[in-house]
Amino acid sequence: MKKLEDLNKKELSLDEMNEIVMNLIQTQTASLETEVEDLLKQKELIERALEKKSEKLQEKKYEIFNTLEEQLQENPSNLIKLHQIKLQTIDLYDILSETVESAIITALEKDRDGEINEPIQEVIKEISFESIKQGSLNTIRVRKILSTILATAIDIAEATPNQAETILKATLKGMRAGLIQSIDRFKKRLAYMPVEAKHILIEDYDTIIEDLNQTDTLFAQVVLTQASQSSQTIRTMLLDINNDMKYDLQELVHISKETAEVMKKRFSSIAKLAVKKADSALKSPKAKEAKRMGAQAFSVAKTALGTALKSAKDAMDKK
Repeated sequence: MKKLEDLNKKELSLDEMNEIVMNLIQTQTASLETEVEDLLKQKELIERALEKKSEKLQEKKYEIFNTLEEQLQENPSNLIKLHQIKLQTIDLYDILSETVESAIITALEKDRDGEINEPIQEVIKEISFESIKQGSLNTIRVRKILSTILATAIDIAEATPNQAETILKATLKGMRAGLIQSIDRFKKRLAYMPVEAKHILIEDYDTIIEDLNQTDTLFAQVVLTQASQSSQTIRTMLLDINNDMKYDLQELVHISKETAEVMKKRFSSIAKLAVKKADSALKSPKAKEAKRMGAQAFSVAKTALGTALKSAKDAMDKK
């Protein structure tokens, strides 16, 4: 094993240098490595415990609502109100597909007059809105929710070919209405958002502004992606419906851009302050080290490129 004294005595190979450095790091960071591993184990245990407790919390909510539903069987009016509260209280994200499937099938089973468009549209609007509003308004999450809802509706449409177009059209209109309602709610809440939430908002300021300025694109992408994964019949229906809905998406575009403007007016100054704080952070030890690393990485790349060019030239000269 090479000793530290060897570093300046002769030129070392990369493997020899690596051996010395790795041994030095291992020796001087052993206790810290152990502490990090212990904390990671604790984190894993906490995450598992949190997941189990969250499941128990959800189950307890189900139990409470089930008990109340049994007690209100003879009072349909109050039972409907209870169901509305349940929809607003239960976390739909984990049971979204099952909820959508049940809602659409219920609408089909209760159809008496051959008119399922409005009931499905309304229930999908409610499910979309409640699911989106229960978490952050970011592209990845919203895309996941809308994709899950549409994928479930497609499954039912394929199993019910005579009602397929109506189911898909009502679902897409319901999704759009739910998304519009969610963004409108977010816009209204901007004025009363607590300080803690404002800090979170500022951290994702640029991302949220960008997301709000392309909600129509997001919606269209969800439809096109699901269409590409469906049968030819369903694909054609979805593309036709999506094409017909282009003008209907103007309301979504309008409320999204309006919300982005409200956010800019209220938080752009705070966001600029956050940028100034970030600028001052550039003088921190971590930032200085990052700058050094960048310069060193460039030096390594330049050396590697020079070696590669020399090898290529030597090979050509030999020919």
